[in-house]
Parts: sequence; structure tokens; C-alpha cells
Amino acid sequence: MDISTKVSESKVRQARAAAERYGWSGSERDEAWHRREQGEAFPDSPEMLAARTARLVQRNGLPVEAALAATRADALDQPRMYERILGVAKDLQSWSFLPRGARAARTVARISVAENGRELPIGTGFLVSPRLLLTNHHVLPDAAAAGSVIVEFDAQVNVDNLPEVSRRFTPDPGAFFVADAALDFALVLVSPGPDGRPAGETFGWNRLSVQTGKLVIGEPVNIIGHPSGRLKEISIRENRLEARLDDFLQYQTDTEPGSSGSPVFNDQWEVTALHHSGVPRTDDQGRVLRRDGQPWREGDGDDAVDWISNEGVRISVILKHLAALPLDGARRAYLAEMGPESGLQDAVAPRAAALVPPPALPVDGLLVEKDVRSVPARAGAGVPAAPGAFGGARQVVFLHGRGQEKEEPERLRRYWAAGLNGGLTRAGLATITPGDVCFPFYAKQLLLAMQPLEALPRSPREAVEAVAPGADSTRRLYEQLIIEAAGRAGMPGAPPEGREGLGDSVRRGLGWLADTTELDRLLIAAIFADVAAYLDDRQVREAVLDCVLGDLPRSGRLVLVTHSLGTVVAMDLLTRLDPAVEVELLVTAGSPLGLDSVHRRLLQGGPHRPEQVRRWFNAWCPIDPVAIGCPLSDHWTDGPDEVAVANPPTKAHDIEEYLAHPEVAQPIGAALSAPVPAAAS
Repeated sequence: MDISTKVSESKVRQARAAAERYGWSGSERDEAWHRREQGEAFPDSPEMLAARTARLVQRNGLPVEAALAATRADALDQPRMYERILGVAKDLQSWSFLPRGARAARTVARISVAENGRELPIGTGFLVSPRLLLTNHHVLPDAAAAGSVIVEFDAQVNVDNLPEVSRRFTPDPGAFFVADAALDFALVLVSPGPDGRPAGETFGWNRLSVQTGKLVIGEPVNIIGHPSGRLKEISIRENRLEARLDDFLQYQTDTEPGSSGSPVFNDQWEVTALHHSGVPRTDDQGRVLRRDGQPWREGDGDDAVDWISNEGVRISVILKHLAALPLDGARRAYLAEMGPESGLQDAVAPRAAALVPPPALPVDGLLVEKDVRSVPARAGAGVPAAPGAFGGARQVVFLHGRGQEKEEPERLRRYWAAGLNGGLTRAGLATITPGDVCFPFYAKQLLLAMQPLEALPRSPREAVEAVAPGADSTRRLYEQLIIEAAGRAGMPGAPPEGREGLGDSVRRGLGWLADTTELDRLLIAAIFADVAAYLDDRQVREAVLDCVLGDLPRSGRLVLVTHSLGTVVAMDLLTRLDPAVEVELLVTAGSPLGLDSVHRRLLQGGPHRPEQVRRWFNAWCPIDPVAIGCPLSDHWTDGPDEVAVANPPTKAHDIEEYLAHPEVAQPIGAALSAPVPAAAS
């Protein structure tokens, strides 16, 4: 059987399956239709509306000014606020909508097969990494079929409606080919072109995301493909999502047969689904109907079918399927090229392994077994500043966060200084020398003071349990931190503090934080677990404070730059500094100090400005899950000067990204260049 016949038969099977799903999802569509009739433009769940709104604002899908203008005039509850913002995003497109669409279109290719001396178009595909092309299983049902087709980019007309010269590539299924009939997808490696460059370097590729929040019911979708094998076409605007199933999306569009394997985009040109089939009208016996109402028969052609809707496979489902496949290292490396948002980079280097300490750890020649709490903290574990740094008038101290136990203090100091120097350069200020900075290092003492974990998680769903503290009170605080942070990040229905049995809510909260910030949920859980251990366990707190105090100067003027858990440690340190030390500037970045569960457990006893600090400056990123309680000025009496910055989504909590912003580096540079009072020189 030739490939085109296989494709036709498989396409019919997929269409019948889509029609069956369309039938049993009718109640969901009917409810959405009824809610639209009642005036709801986006009849989706509050959780999905909130996640979609957060993604729009955080990823610049809608200017913050436009969102504020849409909501500030009226007192709105959260669902109506989300609808108002989504409505603006739907109706108001920035100029970039068109060039971004054109950029996305270049990633789309026509797939053809040579049979009987001629080329027959059989579908569409699109690049999802520099080398990998995604299409339907019914287009490429096996490796043999994938190896016999032609992938043709730029099969389109130019701005003058004249055909462009297309570029042709061949797949290499021997290097990589994965397909699944149930989800109707195939992923294949495309061989480099004659110039030796991967296709993605020439045409670009789509960054797929495993996160939710890319589309809600009622929103428009856009499809780019090769319907009936024609030159590239686009279907936009008069299309909308009708229903969201576990594995599929159903939507109204004007697509035609041949669009199989096309990307389904939202208005920000993020891929939300892999288009795989039209939904045909069927009779009571399940027979596909023609437009004239008669049963459709083989040979009538796709044009005769009465298509009533369309269906695509959810991209997040495909990505999760790929993550679970037992592939060798080389093939996993190809998946990792799809980028951090895909969730597939962990397939090569799992982040979980870096987050969990081993059951036994050699420290200073000793083998530390499970009862590590008996090992005394060792002060002075960091690297000191060079004598006479900054003219001998000031001391600059960097205080790190959690998870650094495998790093060397000197290396961390260089990286912090590199980030700060980038920000200082952008601010037009003098840079610093890493060796002039004091870098206390408490990471190993924190590890020693905490109970080692017993096992690695088997899947991201187990992240809550994988890093959960063992002590009951610490476990409760850990859960409160996650739920409070998720509630402040907009998660609907967060339970009140003090309620027992929060397991499901904690998992939902952790998932919410991961989805809205695009950070790994195990990383988020580990950060909050360490914060909870520090705040709740006196031995942990004392071990960390003793270690840091061993490296701090005993006198002089201090510029203290802190990050993450280090901002909490710094607040406690301020109550124990020698009176001869004057903190000229405190900088907190990526801080959890805005959470009630954190600031009321500090040694100073609540959210009020530390008396020892002349100036306090706080930097936070709206998609940093640790800084969710910011801005601090909303909670702290006489709080800090502060600024919100835009860090990259996958580096939202990185200190180097924070310090590289000129508005964060400027107060540090200004403090270092300010004249020193004569009495202190």
C-alpha cells in the first residue's frame, strides 16, 4: 500500500474518532454556548481564566498599561477582571501581531510524497526545535514513511502574491522518529540543508510550552498550513476554542483537508495544539454525512464532507508523553533542544538530582550519616574580601540563597560580581572587582543541619512529598508558605491558614506557581522547604547564623546584597551585628519577606524596617515564585524603596539576572561612590 493511501485511510479513522469525541463533549459545548448567551465572553473555569490572564501579563502578551486601563474604572471581582483583561487582549492587537505571525509562518512546511512520478501533498508540519519537525501520525505513520517524504519550507507567495522559491529538506528518521497513533502525532528529525545548517537556524522554530494558561474557551485561534496541498495559507480571527478535553481541543475554524499537522496558535503566536482532523457531521448510526445530508462514501472526496468543527491535540499532552518515553541519551539530547519551556531539558540532566542531598556527605574529612544535626556548624566557610577593598572605607557582602552546597564560594562570588557589573555598566557607574567582595558561605552548614531526604521523586507530581520537611511543625509551615504564595499569585480557592489536611491544596498551589512562573515545581518546593526549615527549626537557624557571622566584618560601613533565603537570614543577622557595624545599604532580591508566614517568624518580630539599616532597596520580579509576596511596601512599616524587574521566564529567580538590571545596580554603585563621612574614614 502506498503512503498516500495509508494517509487517506488513517485520516478517515481519525475523523470518525473526532466525531465520536465531539458527540460526548456536547454538554460542555452547550454549557459554554449558554454562558456566552448570558454575556460571558470566555465561559471557562476561574482557574483557567486566572492562569491565562497571568500568562498574558507576565509574558507581555498585553501591555500592563492596557490591563490597568481596562480594570481601574470599576470595582470588579476577579472573574470579571479576568474577562475584562482577556477581552482587551482579544480585541486590541499590537503592531507586533503581524511580524510575529510572519515569523511563525516561516516554521511551517508542506509535506509531500513522490508516487507514480509525481509529488502528492499529504499534510503540514512545523519546526519545534532547530532539527525536529512535528506533524500527525496519520501523515507519517512509521519511520519508513517518514524517510520517503519531502519537507518543503517557503512554499508560499510573497507580498506581491508571486510564488517564492521554496527550500526542500529530507527527514532522517534513523536519527530520531517518535510517533503515537492515539495522540496522532509524529516527531522526526530533519536533515541539514546543503549548507550544513539545521532547518531551524534558517526558518526559526516554535518554543513549545508544557505550562497551562495559553488559551481559554471563547478565545480565537490561528492556524497556518497547506490546506489541500496549496501554497501556505492562514486562518485567523473568526475562529474560537469551543471545548477543552483531556487530550484534545475543539475549535471552530475555516480549515480544509490537508491542514493535518498544522500548528494551532493563540494570538501571542504560542502553539496550543497540533491540528489533526476536521470533525464531520454524523447520523445516528455514526456514519459520516455529506453536505447534501447523504452518507459519505469512499471516493466522494474530503470536499464533500459536512465538516462542523475541528480538533487538535493539546501540545502540553504531547510534551508530557515525550517526557515519559524510554529513549537513549542521543535522542533525549534532541528533545532537550526544544528548550526549557518544553519541560524536556530535564530528560538529559534532571534538576531533581541537584536539589536532593545524598544520604551521606563527606565534609572536612568526616562522613556525615543520617544524624547530621549533631555536627557543629563551622564558621568562616566563605571567602573574605581583599584587605583595603573599596579604599578600606566600606565592606561589600554578598549573601546567597539555598541550594548552593555543590558550588564553590569563589565561583559564586565571580558570578554575582559579573551580574552586578553588567548592571553597573548599564547604569554608567564604575564596576567592582570580585575579590573586593566578602562572600559568606553557609550552604553546607544548612545542609548539615537539615534532615537528609530519603528518596528522589519519580515524577514532578511527587515534588511536594520529595522535599517536604519531616518535622510536623516545619511541614505545616512549608505547606502554608506554598499555599500563601499561590494565593497571592491569584490561585482561586486557596484554603485559609490553619486548616488541616492541606495535601491536595499544596499540590495544587505548587502546580499553580509552576504554571504561572514557568519554573520547575521541584525547585520551587525545595526553596520553600529550606525557608520553612530555617524559620521553624532553631538548630538550623543557629547553624546558618553562626556560619555567616564568622565571615562578617566586626566594624565599618556595610553594603549588604542578599538573595532568596539569604534575605531572611540577613534580617536575622541585623539583630546580632556588632554595634560598630553600620549597614549603609541593604539590598534584597527575589525575597519571600512579603509572606506573612515568613516575616512574623523573624527574630526582629514582624514586618517593620530594621533600625540598623540606613537605606533598604528591594528588587522583585512578578513571575518569581519566591517574591510573590512583593512589593514589600504593601506589608512592611516604613518599607524599602523597591522596583519590579522583568527577568527571563526560566531565570525569574536568578540573582545574576536581578543584579544585571541597571535600576538594581544603581543604588549599590551609588553607595560605593558616595563620599565617606570624615568620622568613618
